[in-house]
Amino acid sequence: MMCFPDFPYPDDFPNFMHNRKLQEYITAFCKEKNLLKYIQFKTLVSGINKRPDFSITGQWDVTTERNGKKESAIFDAVLICSGHHVYPHLPKESFPGLKLFKGKCFHSREYKEPGVFKGKRVLVLGLGNSGCDIATELSHTAEQVMISSRSGSWVMSRVWDEGYPWDMLFITRFETFLKNNLPTAISDWWYMKQMNARFKHENYGLMPLNRTLRKEPVFNDELPACILCGIVSVKPNVREFTETSAIFEDGTVFEGIDCVIFATGYSYDYPFIDESIIKNKNNEVTLFKGIFPPKLEKPTMAVIGFVQSLGATIPTVDLQARWAVRVIKGTCTLPSVTDMMDDIDKKRGKKLKWFGTSETVQTDYITYMDELASFIGAKPHIPWLFLTDPKLAVEVFFGPCSPYQFRLVGPGKWPGARNAILTQWDRTLKPMKTRGVGKPQKPCLLCRWVRLFILPVMFIAVFFALI
Repeated sequence: MMCFPDFPYPDDFPNFMHNRKLQEYITAFCKEKNLLKYIQFKTLVSGINKRPDFSITGQWDVTTERNGKKESAIFDAVLICSGHHVYPHLPKESFPGLKLFKGKCFHSREYKEPGVFKGKRVLVLGLGNSGCDIATELSHTAEQVMISSRSGSWVMSRVWDEGYPWDMLFITRFETFLKNNLPTAISDWWYMKQMNARFKHENYGLMPLNRTLRKEPVFNDELPACILCGIVSVKPNVREFTETSAIFEDGTVFEGIDCVIFATGYSYDYPFIDESIIKNKNNEVTLFKGIFPPKLEKPTMAVIGFVQSLGATIPTVDLQARWAVRVIKGTCTLPSVTDMMDDIDKKRGKKLKWFGTSETVQTDYITYMDELASFIGAKPHIPWLFLTDPKLAVEVFFGPCSPYQFRLVGPGKWPGARNAILTQWDRTLKPMKTRGVGKPQKPCLLCRWVRLFILPVMFIAVFFALI
């Protein structure tokens, strides 16, 4: 959907987005504003092919379908923005006996509301964000809810130390610096300490099999309380199904199941394009920095949103698009094919180390954002900031890595970025100050790290004093 500054969004717009009347609503607005010619609904892209003179022009033939009619048009460049949550992954073949099961089975994508599950016994397969959200919501209406997990997961709270938002304390340049430069043993110990800060995952049956991997954690504030109260139970992987029950790998049985919800994630594919453009011989998607097919004669195609990190999605795709547009325009150039392929292979090795698989779309947020920003000259120069603007430097390095940081310099520079960074905590805390009980308490960016390092220093000092 296109966005307009004067678009009269309904008061219940988040719910209205799923209403069938949305198309009529937007169409009426665009007709009034004489913008109807720019709007298309339900247009399927069925093919994207290189033009015969692609090596010279870099142009694409794009075939679309609408209302059963096919149309073809020539485009100078193509941005593919379908993401990686496209096709529901429903691995029924991985569960012996599922064909015998007489209850309902469906993917979490089809889940809409908890009311229809009142008094039901529900098994949720998968310990991801969707699975945990569904399980905790159903726990208030269903008779019994169980989650089956093959490998476990870290569960994080959105409320972090001293009640501040988790990402504003956890996703910082200093945290990233420590993770990338400390010895692996210390880095892993610190990571597990952070993940276990709220509760001991072993006691709740949630501990990941490989606890040092930086796989995406689950964000759910309610799940530990649900487990503690007994309204949600966590079980290992299902060994097999019967007509009415599930037998888990530990031998326990969940009887009388009414419904199985597959919260087993999504897969992705690009059926509208020649696979050789974005895949290699091992059928893996091969993209430079997760964006550019490395072997195109002309860099006029980019994939936007094909990454996943702990950071916010919108700033990530914004920076991807800023770089992609400059490459397409010719104001930025890509490295040679050899250098791009070498970088892709190097990244695969790092992904195997940090995330346990080389094929994951997961990446480290700040490292990735800095790489993209470097290509367009938008990466903040931290040492120079400490010399020229120490106040801003402290906030940039120790504080939240907010999107304003990538508007300080370079193309798209915003004069208000500095002030926005220095006042970001004011805006974060203001919505919570609905009852005045004193001044808002901003976090001390250096205090938590001083407390962390002062204990070992004191221990060493006492040790030498006693010698």
